[in-house]
Amino acid sequence: MFKGTYTALITPFSNGKLDLNAYEKIINRQIEAGISGLVPSGTTGESPTLSHDEHNDVIRTCVELSKGKVKIIAGTGSNSTTEAIYMTKHAEKVGADAALIVAPYYNKPSQRGLYEHFKSIHDNTNIPIILYNIPGRSVVNIDLELMANLAKLPRIIGVKDATADLTLPQKIKNLIGNDFIQLSGEDGSVIEYNKQGGVGVISVTANIAPELCVAQQNAFFANDLTKADNITKKLAEINEVLFCETNPMPVKFAAELLGLCTGELRLPLIEVEKRSQEKIKRALKNLALI
Repeated sequence: MFKGTYTALITPFSNGKLDLNAYEKIINRQIEAGISGLVPSGTTGESPTLSHDEHNDVIRTCVELSKGKVKIIAGTGSNSTTEAIYMTKHAEKVGADAALIVAPYYNKPSQRGLYEHFKSIHDNTNIPIILYNIPGRSVVNIDLELMANLAKLPRIIGVKDATADLTLPQKIKNLIGNDFIQLSGEDGSVIEYNKQGGVGVISVTANIAPELCVAQQNAFFANDLTKADNITKKLAEINEVLFCETNPMPVKFAAELLGLCTGELRLPLIEVEKRSQEKIKRALKNLALI
């Protein structure tokens, strides 16, 4: 079962190219922090601006560097079903434990179109699939009825929920059952999400404060809600500032301040504004990270 803290990894660049040396440093830091797993080439990893070769390299490298110590959920979604199948097959081939597949963006398919998209990927691969529901970016929502129908397919095993709707976990649990994995995609409300039926988080903040994010989830699953809530309060500022502008712009700047990699982004993403930089610096200082 996929449970706990999964880091939505940033993708480091240097002079326009993948910086695999920095990537290795980032991954090792995550593993040492006790993370449950890693999610390469997702939204936070700037997947829309990775070439197919780079996308494949990022996933393959992540699998190789993790050496089976943590689980890998590879981001392989696309608004092209054919492209998503290609990337999912590659993730399966190199040894990823599951594929995270976002609802197709921009195309704006119907619910029946969404079903056929995910079913086609499922039927053409042999890897567990986690749906990624993020209507704020995709414009389309995976409705509960559709999710229940998709969950009937044997290798569609769960969802990353970035809707910020805390009523959904219990509804999904009642409709689909306890075995359907629900991972939050919202760092600021992960404990409340777990209380409603979630089993963990795919986290942006864990790029910056992995130990605290791990401790937060561990405390919850040890039924120490006081400790979990106290860590939530401690993380509140960093959770907020990492989304003060479009993700992953703030987290890339924070990673540079920590010396993990350059803050380099690919257009159309650009460096955060000066006022945001000051907010991020202050949050990192308050956590004694810099």
